[in-house]
Amino acid sequence: MQYVKGGFKFVFYDNNNSYAIPLMTSLSYSTIKQGAQGLCMLFVYFLLLFFSTTAWGQKKNDAYRLPIKKSIDPIVIDGRLDEITWEQSAVAKDFFMITPVDTEKAHQQSEVRVTYDDTYLYIAVIFFNTEVQGDYNVESLKRDFSFSKNDNLLIAMDPFNNLTTGFSFGLNAFGAQWDGTMYDGGRVDLNWDTKWYSEVSFDNERWIGELAIPFKSIRYPSGSKEWGINFGRLDLKASEKSSWAPVPRQFPSVSLAFTGVLVWDEAPPKQSGNTSIIPYALSSVGKMHPSPTDVHAKIGGDIKYGLSSSLNLDVTVNPDFSQSEVDQQVTNLDRFELFFPEKRQFFLENADLFSNFGYPTLRPFFSRRIGLENPISYGLRLSGNLNETWRIGLMDLQTPKQESTQVNAENFAVLSLQKKVFKRSNIGFILVNKQQFNSFNAPQGSNAYNRNLGIEYNYASSDNIWNGKLLYLKTFDSEGTGEHADGFAAHLEYKATRWEARLQQEIIGENFEVEVGFAPRKGYFKTLGKLAHLFYTQKTVGLLSHGPEINRSYYFSPNLDKTDQIDRFSYNFNFNNRSALELSYQDQYVQLTAPFDPTRTSGVYLQRGSEHQWGQWGLAFNSRPQDRFTYTLESTFGGYYNEGRRIGINSTMGYRFQPILGLSAIVNYNQIQLAAPWEDTSFWLYGFKADLTLTNKLFFTNLYQYNEQLGLWNFNSRFQWRYQPASDIYLVFNSSEVNFPTYDQQWSLTLKINYWLNL
Repeated sequence: MQYVKGGFKFVFYDNNNSYAIPLMTSLSYSTIKQGAQGLCMLFVYFLLLFFSTTAWGQKKNDAYRLPIKKSIDPIVIDGRLDEITWEQSAVAKDFFMITPVDTEKAHQQSEVRVTYDDTYLYIAVIFFNTEVQGDYNVESLKRDFSFSKNDNLLIAMDPFNNLTTGFSFGLNAFGAQWDGTMYDGGRVDLNWDTKWYSEVSFDNERWIGELAIPFKSIRYPSGSKEWGINFGRLDLKASEKSSWAPVPRQFPSVSLAFTGVLVWDEAPPKQSGNTSIIPYALSSVGKMHPSPTDVHAKIGGDIKYGLSSSLNLDVTVNPDFSQSEVDQQVTNLDRFELFFPEKRQFFLENADLFSNFGYPTLRPFFSRRIGLENPISYGLRLSGNLNETWRIGLMDLQTPKQESTQVNAENFAVLSLQKKVFKRSNIGFILVNKQQFNSFNAPQGSNAYNRNLGIEYNYASSDNIWNGKLLYLKTFDSEGTGEHADGFAAHLEYKATRWEARLQQEIIGENFEVEVGFAPRKGYFKTLGKLAHLFYTQKTVGLLSHGPEINRSYYFSPNLDKTDQIDRFSYNFNFNNRSALELSYQDQYVQLTAPFDPTRTSGVYLQRGSEHQWGQWGLAFNSRPQDRFTYTLESTFGGYYNEGRRIGINSTMGYRFQPILGLSAIVNYNQIQLAAPWEDTSFWLYGFKADLTLTNKLFFTNLYQYNEQLGLWNFNSRFQWRYQPASDIYLVFNSSEVNFPTYDQQWSLTLKINYWLNL
């Protein structure tokens, strides 16, 4: 990159010829767009180079093939594997170690068998304690357990062989279940929940898991006789992670790029008449200060209809999400809105089609914008695979007009299309529309709207080492502010065993509005870079790896005035016992683009345009997860806005009486020293949680949180009995009180029953 008058340009060379791409040639939004186009040209140039060597390569672990044959006798899910079918099934064994090293076979031996009948896919595992024996480590019997704190089995399943999307199932050694949808090649959304069966048995020499997954609970292409699949094992007492098909240690064990092949003797049964009805009924009593006590009942439900074995239609009427877990409180010292994840079941299947378009801080669609202030009346959701290369997502939801609270009726519609290209890449399109009807604050019949249009190209190499994105977004609204209402973004990332590097740029217009999305800031030009390296010691005890990481990011205004610069240097230590230590230093510069209260409590603001710079040291440590008592500790100390000082301490602690009771605590403390009128400010945030899991079907969770910054405390108590797979009875109590920005107090007690009926 070279500096020229008025900006910068990229220069690259090919066969002794030079090519220049201007990035910034004048201080205007139009030339920033020119820079975006130049960035796109550079990005495409690099991708063309990669395509010739990586995009069309053979599937990495295509040689690892596991035959599956139809069962010859009934399979009873009891964790004993005494059926004749299991004796005659092919065995996936000789697992490869992933960590602490990925250059040898696993020391703890494992075996996996698979079979099926007309209704279920069956999977059986035997995890031997070959070299290291001892107590099994489990957190609890709670569903969707923490991967790193449990001896466990994880299964990565890729029915469409697209190496990017699929399903994950798992068990811990005491029988707790794990399930989620997979996206981006190796990420798992555990909020997805489906119907399946499992049992475990164990002794000192081995533990056995037996699973039955209904074909109706998953999506797969009709007629396909080869699925991607892999089996991963975490054994904490041996500090060993392993898998059947080998996975490099820098990637998750469920990375779909490294799945082997499940080879069917005949195509899995066609899904005909795949319909599920999930009605619910609830009764609730509650009070919101200063209103009188309210008692009400509610009914509703969902219908899931399989249009094909890979395409599903969901219809919801009068949905209720009272059983969803409450958000974890955080201390907010950031100038911008914080992100909280979606936890409502209706939005979760194939959620990547809707919610993962763009970047974490640049989403055209964010489902939590819907139904929190005004409940959803009804909606539909079509999602899944049209064929081997096309995926579709279509969602439409309606909220009612509320006369008593002067809340407008609104319709939310989303269309998402995704086309697979090359081996693991895709092109995506999204259209989001928010439409307001008969507004209270506008002439009768007026229809205010906000629309977002986006297209992106996602690149991933066949070996998962290279990935990139090229993104364009455009917003439209009824105010007619179309100028400077678009955004460009792109990144390119390299992630090998020892080296990791990333370059990313974003250019967002001043009038970029995503009312149903998540974009905390607008009107900026951003560039960031990352470079990290790990040195491996090849030791079996003590330090496993260590190395530096450097991050730099810039934000500029549309006039190319620098508003933010963050330089961060860290050094990381990773130990064979799975504990980790990080030391860091960060230098930060901020020119405020809006008035800001640095304590977010006083109501006294620093002026827009004021400049601030400070340095900050950091220390973070994660303890070994094998211990009954586990903890993380993060501390920061150094400067702050307006030549102030800040000390921050954040810690999580947990103790398990396995597998019945898990206790955990979060403690956060911030001390801020500023000149008048702020003076010294300090506030605590703490939370205490108790998970009582009497069986893997009976859960009792209690969470208490206090946030001194907001003067907020809340208590959530949730009893859940899974009396049948995916069918539950909930008893939920919520109570909260908050003093900032205004006083509010409320409580509620809800009894909810739902039932999952397959037709």
